[in-house]
Parts: sequence; C-alpha cells; structure tokens
Amino acid sequence: MQGFGDQIFQVESSQSGLEIQKDGNKEFDDDGKPKRTGNVWTASAHIITGIIGSGVLSLAWGVAQLGWIIGVATLVIFSGITIYTSSLLADCYRSPLTGKRNYTYKEVVKNNLGRVMYMFCAAVQYVNLTGMVIGYTITASISMAAIQKSDCFHSRGHEASCSVSHNPYMIGMGVLEIFLSQIPNFHKLSMLSVVAAVMSFAYASIGAGLAFAKVVSGDGHGGRTLLTGVEIGAGLTAAEKIWRMFRAFGDIAFAYTYSQILVEIQDTLKESPPENQVMKKANLVAVSTTTAFYMMCGCFGYAAFGTDAPGNLLTGFGFYEPFWLVDIANACIVLHLIGAYQVFAQPIYSVVESWARRKWPESEVVTREYTISLDKKQSLVISLNLFRLIWRSLFVIFATFIALLMPFFNDVLALLGALGYWPLTVYFPIEMYIAKNRIGRWTRRWLGLQLINSMCFLVAVAATCGSLQGLGKALMTYEPFKVKD
Repeated sequence: MQGFGDQIFQVESSQSGLEIQKDGNKEFDDDGKPKRTGNVWTASAHIITGIIGSGVLSLAWGVAQLGWIIGVATLVIFSGITIYTSSLLADCYRSPLTGKRNYTYKEVVKNNLGRVMYMFCAAVQYVNLTGMVIGYTITASISMAAIQKSDCFHSRGHEASCSVSHNPYMIGMGVLEIFLSQIPNFHKLSMLSVVAAVMSFAYASIGAGLAFAKVVSGDGHGGRTLLTGVEIGAGLTAAEKIWRMFRAFGDIAFAYTYSQILVEIQDTLKESPPENQVMKKANLVAVSTTTAFYMMCGCFGYAAFGTDAPGNLLTGFGFYEPFWLVDIANACIVLHLIGAYQVFAQPIYSVVESWARRKWPESEVVTREYTISLDKKQSLVISLNLFRLIWRSLFVIFATFIALLMPFFNDVLALLGALGYWPLTVYFPIEMYIAKNRIGRWTRRWLGLQLINSMCFLVAVAATCGSLQGLGKALMTYEPFKVKD
C-alpha cells in the first residue's frame, strides 16, 4: 500500500526516483519518495496539535471527581504509560528484517501481528478518526457561539436573552475545512500544526491563569477541595459518584491519546538520525509539555472551584468578565481545532487516495496534478487534483452533516474514544513489542507488559460504561438539527 502523504507518482516516477537517488541526488529518500524534512520539533508540533484538545478544559472536573491523590496520580501515570507505549510503537516503524518503512499504523500491525489484527486495527482507527473530526466540528461551533454569547451579554446586559444557534458556525467550519483539506499531505501541514499547537498552549494557559488568579485573590475559598474528591451526600448518590469517577478516568486517559496518527507523523521525519530515535524524543518533549499544562489546568481549576469545578474550565468564569480574555481563549480553541481537524483527517484521506491510485493508475482524474500560481514570481504555488478535490470535499460535507444531525455527538465521541483508546494506544504497541522481541510468556518482562495492558483495559471498560450512561441521558432530550446555548 502506498504510504501516508505521498505525492502523486506513477510507477515509472517511483522507479526513476530510486535511480536518481542511487546517482547521489538528495531529492529522494530510500523508498523513492521526495526527501522527508521533518525533525523533532515539527513532530512535536504535530503531536501537541493532536494530543491537546479542548478536553484539557475538562480536567479540573476530572480531578474534582477523583480528588487530589487519585486525580494527580492518574495524570502522572497515564503520562508515563503514553510515553512508554508510544516509544514501543516508534520502534516498529521499520520492519526488523528488511528495514522497509511502514507508512501507516495498520501496516505496522499487519507486518507484526498478521492480517486479522490488521483488519481490526483499520476498523478501529478510521472510525475513531472520523469521530474525532465530527467532534471537532461540534466543539469549534460551541466555542464560536460562546464568543457571540459573551459579546451579547457584555453589550446588552446580563439579563438579556442571548440564545445562539450553533448551526451556522458548524457550516462555516465545514466550508473552511473544505479549502484546508486540499493541503496534499502531512508533510505540508507543519506550519498549520505549529499555529495550532501555539493556540492550544494559549487557551490552556488562559484557563489555568484565570483559575490561579481566582485562587490567589481568595475568590476560590468558597470551593472545598478534598483528598477524595466530591462527597457522597445531598444530590450525589454512591452510584453517581462511581459513574463520575469512571468518566473522569476516561477523560484523563483519552486526553493523552494520539497513537492513531503516530506512525503517520513518524513518516514525515528525515532519514538521519534514525526515525525511531527522533520520534522518541518528540514523544517525550510533547507528552511532558502536555502533562505540565494538564497539571496546571486540572489542579488550578480544582483549587479555584473545588468540588463544584465545571465540565469546561472557561465556563466557570461566566460569560461576563473578563469577557475579552475568555473570548480570546475560545478563539484559540477554534484555531487549534481547525488545525487538529486536518491532522486527524489526513490518514483517512490518504487511505482512500492510495486505493484510488491502485484501482485507476491510468486515470488523469486520479493521478494528474494541476499547479496554480498565486503570484507572478510563482513563489506561491498550490497543487490541485480533481479526485482529491471531490473526495475530500464530500468527506468534509459528510462530517458536517453528521455534526448538524447529532448535536450530542460529543457523547458518542466519548464512547468511540473509550472503545479505541485501549487497542490503539496500549494493546497493539505492547503486543507488537512482544512479538518483535520474542518475549516468552510468564517472564518478568511479559508479566509487566500484561499488567499495563490489563490495567488500561479495565480503565477503557469503565470509561465505556460511563460514556454509555451519558449517551443514554443525551438521547432523552435529542432533537436533530437543534443546537442552542
């Protein structure tokens, strides 16, 4: 199968690329594809764009359900697990016997665990990625509507009726993504990922900063913080406490999920130094940085609001003052999700386009690239392909329609995340490591790896149960195409 993000090449082009490289030309890599230029910093930007979602703002709620001890420990433990399993996956990028590149996650699984696991991995990965882009459409529209609502309250007074429909914002998000989806591949997304990563730092910093200011000013003293989190009592039954803890574990675990795009990110790296070494450094840099922000948002938010911490940290400060700072944070969320949408959609685009090139290798609609210069000096040139234009536009339209049809899709997304987290982030990397290194059953290392596997599986099961309960509640008030705040 053709790799993620490859340029449009005929067989002859690939062969000539290999010949050119043998003659010393540095324009092609060892597989005949254009020279990869990624490094530890571009890979880190891609990871941060994918890993830090607006879900970071729910971590204060998660810590409030678990308490100081379990909440903070859970953040640290899943950070360590993510770094470890991602490093195992990075070592599988090249096949051990031939040194051949594996361009996608599912190819890595196929070459290490066989075709059955390959099919299972592909199904989980693409359903999960599709769910992510639909969820991002909804989440971005919520933030855009929040800006309009905040400005309405500021100009018309706190008692004004400022109900806002999300639908126009979802449609606007879809139109913008149609244009951005024409970026050919992951290699061309570096600048977009850098901007998105900066935006994620910005809104996470604003949320943590507002919470810290609330604590320092003394306004946060009204919220009680406990070592064990919210107490069972008036308004909270023991069963509801358990459901909330399940969802909190799931929120924290899934906040570190990005394995479904890790191999595709690794395929953007330069050949030297070895890709797995660079990817491990990028994993460490990105996940460590992310954990620092997660700790600030989760802990400062819990300290500010106590057991009453909101599901979205920014909403805890109201729509009123400082309205302009909350507006900036919501704008940063929108900009981040615009970039993250493309990061998660690229593997889906690639698999369909690779299939089309194999199916119709002689078709100009599929293979021909049209270049358009945006200036006389031809310094700004964009490349268009008819199949890419049609297929990607249809995909974005489909994702936007589902977002409009199912306004509670974030509950569905939580369920998809729960089902996809364990196999993609933990199970496959561990099983491939065991198979690759021929680790015997019941050895100390095998038992240690299976302990991690089992623990994460139980978390995924618990989060799935919590997500199903939340989905059941959402279905009770479901109205299609009606999303208002």
